[in-house]
Amino acid sequence: MESGNQSLVMDFILLGFSVSSQIKIVLFVVFLTIYLVTLIANSLIITVVRGDSRLHSPMYFFICNLSFIDLCYASTNVPTCLQGLLSERNSITFVGCVSQMYIGLSLGITQFILLAVMAWDRYVAICNPLNYQLIINKSVCIGLIIATWAVGFLNAIVSVSFTMTTPFCGRNKINHVVCELAAALRLACVDTHLIEAVIFVVSFIVLVAPLSLIIFTYLHIISTILRMPTSTGRHKAFSTCGSHLTVVTLFYGTAIAMYMSPRSLISRENEKYISLIYGLVTPALNPLIYTLRNKEVKGSMKKLLTGTQHAEY
Repeated sequence: MESGNQSLVMDFILLGFSVSSQIKIVLFVVFLTIYLVTLIANSLIITVVRGDSRLHSPMYFFICNLSFIDLCYASTNVPTCLQGLLSERNSITFVGCVSQMYIGLSLGITQFILLAVMAWDRYVAICNPLNYQLIINKSVCIGLIIATWAVGFLNAIVSVSFTMTTPFCGRNKINHVVCELAAALRLACVDTHLIEAVIFVVSFIVLVAPLSLIIFTYLHIISTILRMPTSTGRHKAFSTCGSHLTVVTLFYGTAIAMYMSPRSLISRENEKYISLIYGLVTPALNPLIYTLRNKEVKGSMKKLLTGTQHAEY
């Protein structure tokens, strides 16, 4: 750090969990196990969907992208957390911290929007099945994914730029397990109310806009399902939407608790655990939710694991 510029920080120290060394070892084993499950399960989903031509539909195309986001998100944050559990001084460069914060936030925003896109896909499939292939064609799917990723990575620039251009006056100890935006902003040595307000507005839009679309589509989906003449049709439709709704509940629940709740209601230590649920547990659960509730994916996965011949890509 240079004495001529008190706001220049060359690296950050992540304080991690305030627990004993023995508990850190236990946490390391638990988190590493969940991380490996995340990598294996999501990679398996991508491999199965790409390898079975029967799964080459818009719904599974979006599930594939969701698994890819989960892989990237977990790999962005979890290794830093694991390193912090084993080392006495878990430091990260300024550039590394900015990169981790930006990529993590971008992927989170991208997933919010992707979940809304997946809800719209289910809406068209159930409420307008005759025109489904016309509306949700290959070009539309690719366009939606490109737009989703673009919005996610462009939107994150605002919050990260506001945070990391704030003077820290030499403060470099982040009370968190990773470079998390709100935790880094607490190091600022100037009034941050305006910055916090801007970040809150951005977070509100990013969370509420996709969530509103999801709620709107599911109101129509439920109404359509209840009007179906057969119980078999209703059960199949509800089963198709159940996995998506479960993922939405997990992802939005932890995200709202992390970004939208008043800081006075959540302790610094609990904030770390909520962050881990959001960034570690949810990516591990997503593929399990989709495979356990989906007969087609389970069938294709069984063929892949047992070496049974299946359709070529």
